[in-house]
Amino acid sequence: MKTVLKFLLIVSLLVGGGLWLLATGKQPEPFVPGTESAARLQPGPLPVVKVERDYVDTSRRTDANGDYPGAADRRLETTLWYPENRESAPYPLLVYSHGFSSSRQEAESLAAYLASHGYIVIAPTYPLTNLRAPGGPRVQDVVNQPADVRFLIDELLAASETPGNALYQQVDPERIGALGLSLGGLTSTLVAFHPEMRDPRISAALSIAGPTFVFTDVFYRHHPLPFLMLAGDIDAIVPWEDNARPVPEQVPDGELVTLRGASHAGFADPAAAMRWLSNPDAVGCWIVQRSMAGAEEEPWFDLIGPPEMGINYGAESALCTMDPLPEAMNPLRQQMLTRVVVGSFFDRQFSRSAATRAAAERYLSEVLAEELMEATYVRAAD
Repeated sequence: MKTVLKFLLIVSLLVGGGLWLLATGKQPEPFVPGTESAARLQPGPLPVVKVERDYVDTSRRTDANGDYPGAADRRLETTLWYPENRESAPYPLLVYSHGFSSSRQEAESLAAYLASHGYIVIAPTYPLTNLRAPGGPRVQDVVNQPADVRFLIDELLAASETPGNALYQQVDPERIGALGLSLGGLTSTLVAFHPEMRDPRISAALSIAGPTFVFTDVFYRHHPLPFLMLAGDIDAIVPWEDNARPVPEQVPDGELVTLRGASHAGFADPAAAMRWLSNPDAVGCWIVQRSMAGAEEEPWFDLIGPPEMGINYGAESALCTMDPLPEAMNPLRQQMLTRVVVGSFFDRQFSRSAATRAAAERYLSEVLAEELMEATYVRAAD
């Protein structure tokens, strides 16, 4: 009996030590105290409510996928974050889309941060592009995700108009944005600009390391709106040169924030556990390549649209060919940078205060790169 108790005690100590190390080990370099960046990184003043809820779109089906026969509807498991304080409502609505072989949990820290600053954030786990999708994750289902975003906007606006609902009179229909990581960045770009898939209620969009290589400048002129790309220059999964660098050249008034030494996987919350690795894209590439192994090739460009829509049928972008992978920044530091960039972009677009909008504009275009050595900012020429 004593031997068993000793064993359990040792296991407990090991587990506890591991959890302690995970929580406290290899912390990122903090922002310089007293700087605007340090102030912007702080959580907002509003207490945040977090709710899990499933939404079902009965008007559309889920496609068959491998050995999965499909379904008669589109079921979206979601997490909703919103300010508990009702006095400052209505609030802007942001729809967050996750990356390929991921889930809505990747956005936990960013969404909670935004909600504390006065945003309602909803993040779905998409039916066929998530890590546990029936039949295996399927990249091509991204073409169905813009309609999922539109459906969720419908649902939240309806909730805001329903007396007795927790969101009654909380959602501002005039301030709606889309953002997402990787394939979720592509989802956000499609729902913002695509002439058939777009939602005209969206008035600002932000892509975090999302693919753009398939688009020409024609694509972004269907429905011009504020658009910012946030990306890392050593991204091994969605290479910076093919996808991020062209944004200021192709998108009217498009903006690009580049983080030097930032990986692709480092933008997502789960990468916090990979901060002892030289580069978390080693794990990210393994997951993506494993998920895509044996996948049936489909006419990808045909699914998005014809060439006259601004789809480049000859486009190519390398996937996980970077060898060796360079040393990457601490993912926790990368996520700190992400929060201040994303928060400032949407503050500039959606704040009711002219002073706050002006300060956010100045921060993005001038202060960000001055205070944070990893960041550079480029805007499309007028």
